[in-house]
Amino acid sequence: MPPEAAAAALQASGVPLLNVVGLKKHFALHGGLLGLSTGKVHAVDGVSFTLRRGETLSVVGESGCGKSTVGKTILRLLDPTEGEIWLDGARIDTLPARQLRPLRRRVQVVFQDPFSSLNPRMRVRDILAEPVVNFGLAKSGSELDDRIAALMDKVHLPRDALRRYPHEFSGGQRQRIGIARALAPGADLIICDEAVSALDVSVKAQIVNLLAELQDELGLALLFISHDLAIVEHLTHRVGVMYLGKIVELTDRRTLFSRAHHPYTKALLSAVPVPDPLAKRDRIILRGDVPSPINPPSGCRFHTRCPFVFDRCRVEEPLLRPVGEAHLSACHLDASVAVQTERLLPHHA
Repeated sequence: MPPEAAAAALQASGVPLLNVVGLKKHFALHGGLLGLSTGKVHAVDGVSFTLRRGETLSVVGESGCGKSTVGKTILRLLDPTEGEIWLDGARIDTLPARQLRPLRRRVQVVFQDPFSSLNPRMRVRDILAEPVVNFGLAKSGSELDDRIAALMDKVHLPRDALRRYPHEFSGGQRQRIGIARALAPGADLIICDEAVSALDVSVKAQIVNLLAELQDELGLALLFISHDLAIVEHLTHRVGVMYLGKIVELTDRRTLFSRAHHPYTKALLSAVPVPDPLAKRDRIILRGDVPSPINPPSGCRFHTRCPFVFDRCRVEEPLLRPVGEAHLSACHLDASVAVQTERLLPHHA
């Protein structure tokens, strides 16, 4: 089923698996002799989205925009400052640590570095057995062996590799082990935090294909955190674009790549490499640096770099609003105005 058709079917069904409402995560800054609070970092500042079973939502943006913090907060590796996180209709952001055990089984993560995320002193069999044993999912040694062997089959690794250590594998193979570990407890949602960014181009494609295959087979929901729009285009159903702690555009894959509305999204898309070396693409070069999340700009946070900026942008924060069917954008520009003025955007070769 094409991703767009699958996404439409999922949107029409029941309660979303994951519902994030107004999520904020601020980190306090301390300084001076007494260690008093001197400010705070607005890492995530009011993020909302839903994710349904069997769906992939990609969260993209520049480094430091807060996308990884969103993932860690959903995992409850970080406690949110404000907002709500609902998993399958149950609120989880207020759960005390002792009640998080069922959550740990249902929500798993694949980290960026496939080497440092695996214990170098453990064999692959022990790495995969640990979550199964921790959650009591195998009643006997033979059942445990069967589950581990099945996990190796799912990620296309030979069973005789179970006795080897992580350093004996390539980067792509180690990431397959990390994916198998995430599958071991029977997760419903896997958060992929830059899961392919440390891999070679050809290996990236293999891991992306594996994730898509597992999603079709197991009905997994994927929250795919990445800065690489070229990879996202081949995996996702919907895309949320983040800038300085906020989602500035949220829509389905096809709409984003063909009719992006927000100026920041257009700038990101213009930087995606094209396979044809002779093809020409107008590059949108943003002026200035990303502002500090310690003291974000008033109004629209993108206004310091936006070529369309006008007075309203500097004083009034734009809210995510519909600019098309299932297409939200946080920009004061009307959709029709954005199309008309796109030709005025300064382009650079």
